[in-house]
Amino acid sequence: MLVLGILLIIIIAVFLFIMLHPVFGKKPSKQDTNEYGAIKHYNKGVFINQIETAMTTDLRSMLPVLREFLKGNPHRQPKKAIPINSLQLDENINLETKVTWFGHSSLLIELDGRRILLDPMFGAAPSPIPWFGNKRYSKKLSFEIEELPQIDLVVLSHDHYDHLDYGTIKQLKHKVKQFAVPLGVAGHLKRWGVESERIQECNWWDEIQASGISLICAPARHFSGRSLNDRNSTLWCSWVIKGKQSNIYFSGDSGYGPHFKEIGDQCGPFDLSLMECGQYHEKWAAIHMMPEETVQAHIDVRGAVMIPIHWGAFTLSLHDWTDPVERAVNAATKLDVNICTPQIGETVILGRESFSSSKWWTEKTSI
Repeated sequence: MLVLGILLIIIIAVFLFIMLHPVFGKKPSKQDTNEYGAIKHYNKGVFINQIETAMTTDLRSMLPVLREFLKGNPHRQPKKAIPINSLQLDENINLETKVTWFGHSSLLIELDGRRILLDPMFGAAPSPIPWFGNKRYSKKLSFEIEELPQIDLVVLSHDHYDHLDYGTIKQLKHKVKQFAVPLGVAGHLKRWGVESERIQECNWWDEIQASGISLICAPARHFSGRSLNDRNSTLWCSWVIKGKQSNIYFSGDSGYGPHFKEIGDQCGPFDLSLMECGQYHEKWAAIHMMPEETVQAHIDVRGAVMIPIHWGAFTLSLHDWTDPVERAVNAATKLDVNICTPQIGETVILGRESFSSSKWWTEKTSI
């Protein structure tokens, strides 16, 4: 009876933590879901992908993955902290388009005199409890959040922990003029203290103006959810970011699909594609592209230069941590694709003839 009582207390405590802690965000309201009902890609209370997207999670299918996990892979993460560059920002933004990658899918874009953060996840681990989960490779950031200047726009692709971080938003929110998010994600931000007038929610193919920047919320092939009972209750997306000087595509998280060609036909060509490349496995290839598919997706959207993202910060799959970029570089070379591989914190300037192509991940230096 004592053991059962302790177990009951633990279960209740976990339940209350999930229900009450703000890190889990907020599900869309009844009014929201009633409005979603008219949307083609919303069915029976959840958002769905354009094409069938099966994720094999039954025990029989996942046993090989479990064996792979138990076997272990010493190369899933770097043996030493990886090198990073300190962020260097000019006090005054000029009209050059600059892109700085911070690892995984977090980037800073300087476009048309404005600063835009994409999927800013600056926490130590992509987890609702930061002291659990796989820690950031670089051990520290390229900057201190409190030292960042004002951010004109934060763009979010979906609500998974490796893309939408509670601690990061709490630290950043007073610096941000506007947020652009897919349907349902505004509820999380509002619970975390962001005023509704600073948030624009979008459905696929909505075109908006936010902080003077033109955005198109485009399809992706993925899923969403932050808790036990909110899977696919919010939308996931990619983004077209249209400036006077540059047209940029940000894939968010996505499996390969026909939406890339559709986006390329309707919104391309792009001066730069920021394309998901990492955390894949054949068992969940429908929601995370293989690196060769990443390069093909870049071709589909009609990109001029590609930066592979969604790698280099956390271990969320079973492959070698360098496997995504090495396979992407090999595929890009075979297909004559211009691929750019900056270090974390290194700024790339569009329009320059040469781009960073060093194989920095092979360096043995540590910080």
